[in-house]
Amino acid sequence: MDFATYRRHDATSLAAEAAAARVKPEALLDLALTRLAEVQPALNPVCRLMEAEARAQLARGAGQGPLAGVPWLIKDVAQDYAGVPTSWGSRALTALPPPREHAHTVRRMLDAGVVIFGKTNAPELGLKGVTDPLAFGRSSNPWDATRTPGGSSGGSAAAVAAGVVPMAAGNDGGGSIRIPAACCGLVGLKPSRGRVSVGPGQGEIWFGACSEGVISRSVRDTALALDVLSGPERGDAIALPSPTTCFVDQMRSPLRRLRIAWCADSPIGEPVHDEARLAVERTVSLLKGLGHVVEPARPDLDGRALANSFLHIYFGQVPAALSRAVAQGGREADFEPLTRLIATLGRATSAEKLTAELLRWNDYARSLAALHSRYDLYLTPTLASPPVLHGTGDPPPAQLAVLGALRASGLLGLLKRAGLLDGVVQQMATDSLRHVPFTQLANLTGTPAISLPLHWTSEGLPLGVQLVAAPGEDGLLLQLAAELETAQPWFDRAPN
Repeated sequence: MDFATYRRHDATSLAAEAAAARVKPEALLDLALTRLAEVQPALNPVCRLMEAEARAQLARGAGQGPLAGVPWLIKDVAQDYAGVPTSWGSRALTALPPPREHAHTVRRMLDAGVVIFGKTNAPELGLKGVTDPLAFGRSSNPWDATRTPGGSSGGSAAAVAAGVVPMAAGNDGGGSIRIPAACCGLVGLKPSRGRVSVGPGQGEIWFGACSEGVISRSVRDTALALDVLSGPERGDAIALPSPTTCFVDQMRSPLRRLRIAWCADSPIGEPVHDEARLAVERTVSLLKGLGHVVEPARPDLDGRALANSFLHIYFGQVPAALSRAVAQGGREADFEPLTRLIATLGRATSAEKLTAELLRWNDYARSLAALHSRYDLYLTPTLASPPVLHGTGDPPPAQLAVLGALRASGLLGLLKRAGLLDGVVQQMATDSLRHVPFTQLANLTGTPAISLPLHWTSEGLPLGVQLVAAPGEDGLLLQLAAELETAQPWFDRAPN
C-alpha cells in the first residue's frame, strides 16, 4: 500500500484491509511514521513520539479488535499511557513521574487493536482554543500553516487532516474536539457526559464539563470509536448505561424527519463572520432539502453569564493543577505566565463565588432542555470566524506585563478579592471566547454535540457547523451526520 492508497481509507476500512491480510499492520505504521516525518516540521502535530512502544505492541500482535492494526495517536492531555509522561502541554509536568496505568480510553483503544505511536500537541493544561504550548511549540493548520488548527486537540486534528492517521483521540472541555474539527475540515463529536469514562487517573475533569472522544474524517469512524470507548467503568461518578443498539448500527438505521432550531448569532454578543453565518444558512437549506423542519430559535439564556461561568472552571481547576504539580516535585515557575496569572486569580476567587457559578450550570441545562422539548437538535456555527491566524486573541503583551507585575507583587490577588478586577475578568471571558462562543453550552449542560465539515470559505478554508442534541442522544447526532455526509460528501476533500 502506498500513501495515496492509505489516505483513501478511513480507520474502519484500514482495519478491514489488515484483517483480510491485504496489508500488514507494520506497513501501516511505517506509512504513518513516514507521513509524520514529512509534515512534522511545518505542522508540529505530535509532541512525543512513541515508536518503540508501537513496535513492541506489534511484536506482541495486533489482536482481533475492530480497529486492529490502525495507527493511532493519543492526546497529551488526560490520556495516560502507562510508563509515558502525560505533560498536559506543560514544561512543568514533563519531568514528573509517568502514570502507572493506562487511562480507560487508552486501554479500550489498545484492546480494539489500534497501534499507538505518539502523543499529540495541546496548549498548556488544555486551556485554549488554539494549540501553542511554550513547551513544544505551536501546531499549524494543514489547510494554511499561518493559521491555527484550533485547540485544545489541535495536534490531533492537524495529524488527521494531514493524513498521518485517519482518526485520533481528543477530549473536549469547552469545544476542544469540535473547534479543531471545524478548523481542519473533520468530524468532531463531544459525547454526552458520562458516556465515556475519564478514569482512573481522573474522576471528573473540569467539574464534569470534559468528555473523551475522537476526531475523524468519517462519521462511521466516529461511531465505531464511540462503540469502543463508551460504557461505565468501576468508580465512575457519572456513567450512562451502554446503549442497547451499538452506535454503528444506530448510525445506519433509518432517520425520522427532525425538528431543528438554528441560530447564527454569537451568544456573547460579539460579531460573527459572514462565512460562519453562510455555513449555517447553507446547512439549513441542505436540511430542509432532506425533509427536516428547520426554524430559527435559540435557548433563553444569558450567553455572557455562561461565558463567565465557563471561565470560573479555570479559576477552580488551574490553581489545583499547579498545586498538584508542585506536590509531585514540579515547579510553579515552569508554568506559562498566563497559566500562573489564571492560578492567582483563581486562588483569589472565593469558594462561595465558585460554587455560585457552578450552580448556574443547572439554569443553562434547563434552558437548553426547554428548547429540546420543542426541537430535536440545535444548529449553530462551530466557530464565529474561519480558523484564525497564529497569535490572534493572545493577550496584549502590555496587559500581560502589568498583570504579571501585580501578581509578583502580591497585589493581583488582593485586587481580585476586593472586586476591583471584575471588569478585567469579564473582558478575559469575552476575549477568550470571541472566536469560539458556541461550544461551551454543551460542556456545561453535559449534552452531546458534533461539528461537521459542511462548509469551505471563499479562501478554501474549512469551517464546520455544530449540532447539539439532548442528553444521551449521541446516536441521533450520528444518524443525522451520516445523512448529511451522504448528501454532501467531504471525505475526499483534503489539504494539498
